[in-house]
Amino acid sequence: MKRIFTILLTLTLALALGCTVATANTYTSGNGGTQAAEQPAEQPAEQTAEQPEQNETTNPEEVTTMQNPIATITMKDGGIMKLELYPDVAPNTVKNFISLANSGFYDGLTFHRIYAGFMIQGGDPDGNGGGGPGYSIKGEFTGNGVNNNLSHKRGVISMARAQDPDSAGSQFFIMHADGPFLDGQYAAFGMLTEGFTTLDALAATPTTYNPYSGEKSVPLEPVVIESIRVDTFGVEYGEPEKIQ
Repeated sequence: MKRIFTILLTLTLALALGCTVATANTYTSGNGGTQAAEQPAEQPAEQTAEQPEQNETTNPEEVTTMQNPIATITMKDGGIMKLELYPDVAPNTVKNFISLANSGFYDGLTFHRIYAGFMIQGGDPDGNGGGGPGYSIKGEFTGNGVNNNLSHKRGVISMARAQDPDSAGSQFFIMHADGPFLDGQYAAFGMLTEGFTTLDALAATPTTYNPYSGEKSVPLEPVVIESIRVDTFGVEYGEPEKIQ
């Protein structure tokens, strides 16, 4: 009788052990094993689902690669120049240029001052270097207390001004050649990316002498800007701070 009891006890233990192993092998489908079995499976799934959200909101590359505004200058003769503007270098100057350009202010104006090997200057509604939009803006350059490290290299666009450092309004110039002597004294705010052939063609325009300055930079024939438009890629830059 004792031997039979021992065998039965052994069989009972074996059956119990077998049930435990079977339960462990089917843990992912049993109700009792849901928490323990799904936890390892859910962790990678949660990380995979959350990762794109983290990339969309915290990826530094996506935050810092916002497209800069692109200005397109279309000449009446069909020439085109494209410039990338730098809001991080001269934010108010860029706002001013965008506002004027996209309002049509520059349409039909001219490059009234052309000096080959130096620069071409335009944006004056009077066409003689003395006009503007009726207001001025602060000069965003180092000599006026604003950090601006954009050098006046060939293709750089910058704001023309009178002696007053805060007298820039609508007139701008594009460097035909490097002019580092202008650095720190004029508000450079962008760079030509396309249209260097057009720039060279404009710089080659026949000119005569300015009766007031004696500089040989007045075009013999008007060099007309058909339009200037700036693509902001959906970013609203707002109106510039003006000095009336």
